[in-house]
Amino acid sequence: MNISQIKIKNFKCFKGEFSLKLNKGLNILVGDNETGKSTILEAIHLALSGLLNGRYLKIELSQYLFNNDVRNEYLENFKEISESETVPLPPEILIEIFIDDIEDETLKALFEGNGNSTKQKACGIQFKIALNETHQAYYEELVKCGDVQSIPIEYYDFSWSSFARDERVTPKIIPIKSALIDSSSNRYHNGSDIYISRILKDHLEDSDKIKIEQAYRKMRDAFMNDSSIKDVNVLIKDAINISNKKVELSVDLSSKNAWETTLTTYLDDVPFHHVGKGEQCIVKTKLALSHKQAQRKNVLLLEEPENHLSHTKLNELIKHIQETNEEKQVIISTHSSFVANKLGLGSLILLNVDSTTNQRTEIRFDDLKPDTKNYFAKLSGYDTLRLILCKKVILVEGDSDELIIQMAYKKSNEDRLPIHDQIDVISVGTAFLRFLEIAEKINKPVAVVTDNDGDVNLIKEKYKNYLGDNKKDFIEICFDETEDTGDLKIGKNEKPFNYNTLEPKILKSNDLEKLNMILGTTYANEDELHKYMRSNKTDCALKIFDTKENVSFPQYILNAIQ
Repeated sequence: MNISQIKIKNFKCFKGEFSLKLNKGLNILVGDNETGKSTILEAIHLALSGLLNGRYLKIELSQYLFNNDVRNEYLENFKEISESETVPLPPEILIEIFIDDIEDETLKALFEGNGNSTKQKACGIQFKIALNETHQAYYEELVKCGDVQSIPIEYYDFSWSSFARDERVTPKIIPIKSALIDSSSNRYHNGSDIYISRILKDHLEDSDKIKIEQAYRKMRDAFMNDSSIKDVNVLIKDAINISNKKVELSVDLSSKNAWETTLTTYLDDVPFHHVGKGEQCIVKTKLALSHKQAQRKNVLLLEEPENHLSHTKLNELIKHIQETNEEKQVIISTHSSFVANKLGLGSLILLNVDSTTNQRTEIRFDDLKPDTKNYFAKLSGYDTLRLILCKKVILVEGDSDELIIQMAYKKSNEDRLPIHDQIDVISVGTAFLRFLEIAEKINKPVAVVTDNDGDVNLIKEKYKNYLGDNKKDFIEICFDETEDTGDLKIGKNEKPFNYNTLEPKILKSNDLEKLNMILGTTYANEDELHKYMRSNKTDCALKIFDTKENVSFPQYILNAIQ
């Protein structure tokens, strides 16, 4: 049993409807901040459990669960509304979970139908946060009084229904269960981590839980019979006259399961919430993957497992996930190329926000051409995701090109480096077109900085899908359209020198005297300096990067940084 698809409407960053299909086994959600990775995990867990931020939604329900734009558009409706007009309904949040492979025919009959937004026959549940119909009259009165300053959440309710339109559905009878592990934050109640307490409780048989409840009650009795507590309660009774009833200190027994939020889990005699966050993440994940009711916890939702973990600990966690997730559906959000590469790029789902429409889009690693997919699967250094995780990107051929671009940007932007403005400069060798294939699918603003190597027509042919009539607004191919020539020969074979790479273009934009000063050289002519710069590309780039002199840069470099 697994989630085949999730649909989200108006929840947090998702304006309108967003749909995402999921793999049966492993899913790796990757994207920049604010693309909705965490929200997708939250939405799945909320719809399956009724829990948000580790607490029941009844406690956490607020107008801030609604998309900002949707909320603002709703409030704008009241500025010019007349008494004769129909009262606009407040927005609603909708989360639909499509479930595959329900084998039990009775369960399948309960959850299969066309009661979903697609109106197609499928198995699943619909979770809705909307105006409670019994409060419709109160809401309309509120609107007529002109008192709507925010979403009137006090008139809202939340509910589940199956795709068979059965409204008796509750999290208890939903056949698929989720465990959400967020290593980036900790949520405690009375000093006890809610999640760890709940998952440890899932390991226990009912008879074990009864034993704990009885022991907890005995602890309460012992506490109340302690002479010190009796003395304190006498003092309270004599000193505080606030009620005709008896006032005293005690241990909470207001509910049958009060022990769940009072007792604290310990590791090596240390309370769980005082253990390192990395260890907490590993413990929670291993518990969720391995406990004996695993068949009930079908979906593991893991938020940024790389947080608080050393390289070796992260390796340990990833290995455990790989070895134990055969029977589970695992959905992981991450910023880490290491996590993505280790777990398998075939499971990668790239999330992106379109800069023009502000709509969330997604592409999959398997959507790429086979040779491009194979290239990224083998890419060393785990830099696969850098293009996706930045605001804009400048692609260059080598390390020296990267340093020159950094310096040019720094000079033109008040001493800020590109990364300060969320612009990543990535050295990609000759793989420009492979990166552009991804950029084109997600509308990522990209500038390619390339040498013309003395053949402008060849460059134009190579990038014909991004130049002229095929030019994309968000992709800029930057090269010098002038083919420079000279008489210099190099090497034993007297090979003609290439005057159309970065270093000769830098010299052309400045002069011999200035570059000699910057590089600490004393060459008498440009050809000698050409040979030196060709043999010492990185050293020369470093000296240009560090210089206080006013360096001029070729126009195609300036085009890239603009």
